[in-house]
Amino acid sequence: MANNLIFYTNPRSRGRIARWMLEEVGATYETVVLDYASSMKGAEYLTVNPMGKVPAIVHGGKVVTECAAICAYLADAFPGAGLAPPPGERADYYRWLFFAAGPVEQAFTNKSMGVEPDDRQKRMAGYGCFEQTVDTLEAAVTGRDYVAGDAFTAADVYVGSQIGFMLQFGMLEARPAFAAYSERVYAREAFRRASALDDALIAAAEATAAG
Repeated sequence: MANNLIFYTNPRSRGRIARWMLEEVGATYETVVLDYASSMKGAEYLTVNPMGKVPAIVHGGKVVTECAAICAYLADAFPGAGLAPPPGERADYYRWLFFAAGPVEQAFTNKSMGVEPDDRQKRMAGYGCFEQTVDTLEAAVTGRDYVAGDAFTAADVYVGSQIGFMLQFGMLEARPAFAAYSERVYAREAFRRASALDDALIAAAEATAAG
């Protein structure tokens, strides 16, 4: 597979998750910054992601979208980074990566929109109810350093990003387990590099807008 890797993002988006993962694996990549008002919905980018959403990556001519998928893909594409457990030890890795991408994402999206499922809807919804989702997420980061065990993995990039974002904006109760886990994963050098790159893009855009 060709090594060319293109990263489509906006620094004020979930693209920050993919950026962190790219920095973790040490990949060389080209960054294409899109804006919400025009280029993200433009014809050129819609050939990459018809949803008109970021992030997306193109690696060796193949498109990967959705943050959890990007994290899992990059862990496999760059095995030297050691961010995926051996195949026989991936139960917790897959479980919590996709729990965060599914039930957690759904529960918090609905909560932010003021959607409160009734008892019948709780049986239909994949996450059941908000409170149960939060309790389960807390259990995932309690009594262990990382969600898949003692070693940091791509699952922690995604789960850590979700928890950190929700804590930052007061969407998640600052329980001790969440705070400790967030502090642990955000201490990584790759996270700091990624944040600095995205923060610099934001600062440059603001300076340009200020004229």
